[in-house]
Amino acid sequence: MKIAEVIDATLMSKLSGATVVGIDIGSRTGKAVLLAGDELYTTQIPTGINMQDTADELLAELLEKSGLQRSDVTYVVGTGYGRVAIGFTDIPHQIVTEISCHALGAHYLNAGIRTIIDIGGQDSKGIKVDPDTGKVVEFVMNDKCAAGTGRFLEKVAQLLDLNLSELGQEAVTATKPSEISSQCVVFAESEVISLRAKGASRADIAAGIHLATARRVRNLLSRIGLEPGLAFTGGVANNIGMKKAIEDLLEQPISLFKLDAIYAGALGAAVHAQNYQVAGAREESRAGTGFVLDLTDLENRIAKQQETVITGADGKKKVGYLCTYTPLELINAAGVNQVRLFKMGNTEVVASGEQITQSVFCDFTKSILGAFKEGDPLYKALDKVYTFYTCDCIKKVGEAIGDFFTPADIYILPRLRHKESSRDYYRTEILNFKEDLEKLSGQSVSEEAVRAQIKLYNKVRAALYNISTLRKRNNPPLKGEDLLDLVKAYYYLPPEELLVLYEQIYEKLAAVPDEGPKPIRLMMAGGVVADGDRRLLKLIEDEVGARVVIEDHCTGARNVSFQLNETGDPYQALAEGYLDQSPCTRMKPLQERVDISGQLARDYRVDGILYVYLKFCPCYGQIKHEFFKHYQKLGIPVLEVPVDYSASDQGQLKTRLEAFIEVLREREESVDEHRGSSKSA
Repeated sequence: MKIAEVIDATLMSKLSGATVVGIDIGSRTGKAVLLAGDELYTTQIPTGINMQDTADELLAELLEKSGLQRSDVTYVVGTGYGRVAIGFTDIPHQIVTEISCHALGAHYLNAGIRTIIDIGGQDSKGIKVDPDTGKVVEFVMNDKCAAGTGRFLEKVAQLLDLNLSELGQEAVTATKPSEISSQCVVFAESEVISLRAKGASRADIAAGIHLATARRVRNLLSRIGLEPGLAFTGGVANNIGMKKAIEDLLEQPISLFKLDAIYAGALGAAVHAQNYQVAGAREESRAGTGFVLDLTDLENRIAKQQETVITGADGKKKVGYLCTYTPLELINAAGVNQVRLFKMGNTEVVASGEQITQSVFCDFTKSILGAFKEGDPLYKALDKVYTFYTCDCIKKVGEAIGDFFTPADIYILPRLRHKESSRDYYRTEILNFKEDLEKLSGQSVSEEAVRAQIKLYNKVRAALYNISTLRKRNNPPLKGEDLLDLVKAYYYLPPEELLVLYEQIYEKLAAVPDEGPKPIRLMMAGGVVADGDRRLLKLIEDEVGARVVIEDHCTGARNVSFQLNETGDPYQALAEGYLDQSPCTRMKPLQERVDISGQLARDYRVDGILYVYLKFCPCYGQIKHEFFKHYQKLGIPVLEVPVDYSASDQGQLKTRLEAFIEVLREREESVDEHRGSSKSA
């Protein structure tokens, strides 16, 4: 077909005429578009096991339809579920997320598109588009649940003895759509079976399922806003029942295209390919100066210290603690070894811990109990566990540890941290903590010993803070993963050892030149990032090519960036110093915590914020919107990233991160272009 027959007339002049291919490999179907001169060719096939084979077959079919040779193709862009496996040795190629490709493809089909609903086989997305450029303004994806996706509809069709193409047709004939209350695939299936048993018609059940799916779509769009100019793309776009349900529920018409909407992603990839071909093959620059911080010695020291705790070789008592509000100065003044209990558990450990907790506890809390239950040597070696708790789930974990495994004490942390009575109460709790440590260790703790530890830990925190501030450079000499490993050492190693290590590492890092391409700068905000939980950071820094320059969570730089008063009453100094650190979201007023987070983002000049929290987190999941509103007020884009320890969402997580970084890069390019035009004017 002629390109002019399907492309928005106002955008025809932006196409270069180059012979390029866009390949969109979805979880169910592979689609491809070839642009050559004024001609456009399309093809689709089922996605095979090998994604490269699917891509090769799509390309071969396009060449056969067009009569062109492989050597005529000047550029290929791959997108979709299987994009990461696409590669060609003889054709320049690039990978772009389906979010950007669907946005650009829909834009070229209709320049008035502002909102896109993309429902594929495995996920669904809401995308806001800049109508002037076709670039993504904001997006949101569903989580790992399959409800509201093509796979869900396929399963329901099977239950109704229909094929997928018949399901939508059946739905539009309904007279009274069934009420499907559940938004879970498993329970929705049960409802369908129950409705069939009660005699509900297939048409009414099909219509009810489409409406339930449309409600999930509406919930997605509510997070980014719905603007006129609505497009429906993806593998489910041709489902007439789904289209009707969305239009009825949103009270917005879906724009009609002159090209099948399932090709929107492949078309957007092809347009990207033309843009890359015109600009020349682009190599993505990776963040960093080329310098790699070697932390092997640090890891060896941590392993050695943990072995000392396990074996009891130094004869000291050993305690574990659960929260950053636990005053380490007192533990060390009592001559006791300390270990923070914050190891990430694997699937087996998490499942074991869930036998003690409730299923609605986060994976971190399950990991702690699972480690005890499965006999983790480090945890088993402890003489006692303490927590100055903020999170109610952590309090329950502390109680369970004491009931099942190891003696444990729980101390109350005031929520109103600025009240004088709160500080007095916290000082009393600290004194109670001191008395228990004295009983455990068999030695008294003097005020002089506590002051000495306050001075020592102040130096340690200052040294670590100085390392973190090196990330204010345009090109930081260390990665976010490096900083978290340095903070991990703070929770495991003695302060005397830490101080020497941190000072040596600072000198090494400070000598690294601030040069090289400036990376996209991110702040990671939210809840706890456990020891061993590095997959998100590896995706961000090693695969996507951005850089985390500051953390606003429970195990990053934020919680070691405070100092205590070194004179006067040391117990009052501990109470006030720990309460005055950047507060937990459990503290009141919450706005103070939100303001601190925003200021931290500005201090480190971040381009975007990743708000990361464990699913079911009561401290950071339930109040997230207060943070989002503040970040938006500051003009800083934010991506919500709910996670767990299963790692089954790796592909989807990478897609979301890549799309977010693409949005930030385009935003930065627009700012640079504006600055350039202002200077020339």
